[in-house]
Amino acid sequence: MSNPNLTALATIARREIMRILRIWTQTLIPPAITMTLYFLIFGKLIGAQVREMDGVRYMDFIVPGLVMMSVIQNSYGNISSSFFGAKFGRHVEELLVSPMPNWVILGGYVAGAVLRGLMVGVIVLGIAMCFTRVEMPHPLVTLTSVLLGATIFSLAGFVNAVYAKKFDDIAIVPTFILTPLTYLGGVFYSVKLLPGWAEAATHANPIFYMVNAFRYGLLGVSDVPLWVAYGLMLGFVAALSALGLWLLKRGVGLRS
Repeated sequence: MSNPNLTALATIARREIMRILRIWTQTLIPPAITMTLYFLIFGKLIGAQVREMDGVRYMDFIVPGLVMMSVIQNSYGNISSSFFGAKFGRHVEELLVSPMPNWVILGGYVAGAVLRGLMVGVIVLGIAMCFTRVEMPHPLVTLTSVLLGATIFSLAGFVNAVYAKKFDDIAIVPTFILTPLTYLGGVFYSVKLLPGWAEAATHANPIFYMVNAFRYGLLGVSDVPLWVAYGLMLGFVAALSALGLWLLKRGVGLRS
């Protein structure tokens, strides 16, 4: 690879990938176990009572939401813990003083986080196939929506890691913001069932659009127009990328 920036990008991404695989019992197995329990409890037990949602079997309805939820949580968690660990260990300073441009540093960490999210997503999708048939009528929508969702929350996790001052700060956002937004993002229900005020509040939740775009890719049904979901996701990618590059340029939370 002759381009030094691409070599640096691949090196950071490879280091992140090796980190994920080295501690696979912490990065890949726990979400698989958790999602299996979701499929058993919500899909089998509760699904037997609900039967259908938006004209599809309830088990089929929750598959896209659970896959996207696992992708989001693991993409976010990977980069927030990894980059903060680099800050805490003071070896992030080696990256900052190197001739690498900021987009290489950001891109390398994001690539590793996105890959972990996709790996977990594939595992969860494989588990879903043990409970129901996954047909994927729109594979391009499926792939692009999950990639955008993973990228958005990788970038958000990077911002969290930059501002975090201690390890407890890494857990605050997932616990008090990310988890509630995920559960209220249409993973387990259709927005059409909600009263007017709750439906309006749900439309202000960005995860709702990611889940529905992915659901359209897997099932062909969605509570929102596809172009709206993609427009929102692309807007978040652009805004968070710009914010991440600005934080690196200013050295916010990185330089003593």
